Parts: sequence; C-alpha cells; structure tokens
Amino acid sequence: MAGFTITVAQQKGGSGKTTLAVNLAVEFWKRGHTVAVLDTDPQGSLGRWYMARREAMNGEAGLEFATASAWGVSYELEKLLKHNEIVVVDTPPKVDSDLRPAMRASDLVVVPVAVSQVDVWATESVLEMAQRERRKTLLVLNRAAPRAKLTADISSRIQELDSPAAETMLNNRVIYAEVLGEGQGVVEKAAKGPAAVEIRTLCNEIADVLNS
Repeated sequence: MAGFTITVAQQKGGSGKTTLAVNLAVEFWKRGHTVAVLDTDPQGSLGRWYMARREAMNGEAGLEFATASAWGVSYELEKLLKHNEIVVVDTPPKVDSDLRPAMRASDLVVVPVAVSQVDVWATESVLEMAQRERRKTLLVLNRAAPRAKLTADISSRIQELDSPAAETMLNNRVIYAEVLGEGQGVVEKAAKGPAAVEIRTLCNEIADVLNS
C-alpha cells in the first residue's frame, strides 16, 4: 500500500470526522505504514490531537502532521506523499469550494454518518461533490447504538444512497472521545477492546477498496 490519500468528509458537524481520521491514521501506522495527517479544518481539532500526541510520546508522534486551507491542500498533499504511504485528511464540516481540492486529490472519500436522519440528508451533498470529481466513496455508520431501532432504520437508509457502505459500524463508545484528548488511537489505548476491533475491521475494508 503506497501513495494513498484518504479524505474524511461530512457536511454536518458532530459526525465524528476527526475521531475517525485519527483512528484510521493510527491503525495504518501500527500496521507498519508511513502515515501523515493533514488538517484542513480551521477549528484545528486534529492539530490539537497531534500536539497532545507529541507531548505524550516525548516528541515522537510517529506520524507526520501538516495544515492547509483551500487550494494549499494540493501542494501539501504532494509534499506529504513524497515521504508517506498514506495521508489522512480531516476537513471542515461543510461542502463548498474549500473541500473540493482535498476531494479531487483523494483516492477514497470516507463519509461518517451519525445515527440521525439529518446526517443522512447532509451526506447527499458530499456524495454529489465526490461524484462530480469521480472519487470513490465509502459511508461509515458512526456513533451507533447497535440495538436501537433508529440505528437499524438509518443503516437501511444509507444503503439506499448512491455509495458503497462499510459493513463495519462504529458504536457510540466513550473511548473514542477519551483518546482524542490523550493523543492516542483506540488501538493503542485498548488494543483488545471492541473499539479497536471496529477500527481494525474498518481499515481492512478501506484497504480492500484502495487496492481494488
């Protein structure tokens, strides 16, 4: 696996984009890949996670980090891909011209969908832009309560959208929030826990899509 860009995008805030981005990056790094993370969201949550990670690991984060906005994204990605096999891009919670450069340069756009009808509606505009740019997409049901009727309903609805959906569902677990403040991924904090299993399984699916 080499030279791949994974962009995590969703129009609606609160979908778990940054949490998903950091956990994908850490898992691919744990698998032995060289990995960089690129923060294009002005809120800077990915950057704050990275600084917490550097502090926790005595300056050796294991991952490369960069920031960019709008049309600077393509330039930063070109630099990062010279030294990294995988770049994971976190994006702002909106769909406009600022997202287009990241999407255009992506090998895969991963779209987290929280369990609500509003999130399903918001997903449609992301998919429309990805289709215009002819990018592969993968929907990921996020922050789910597996036994809830709403989860089953939303899972059924995203199957109707014009995009493949991951078989892996990420459940609503406290550990996902904990690791952000600690600069970790769930596969580091609790390697044998259910959240780590979810992330590993999802990364398997993503790797299959990238290599197909």
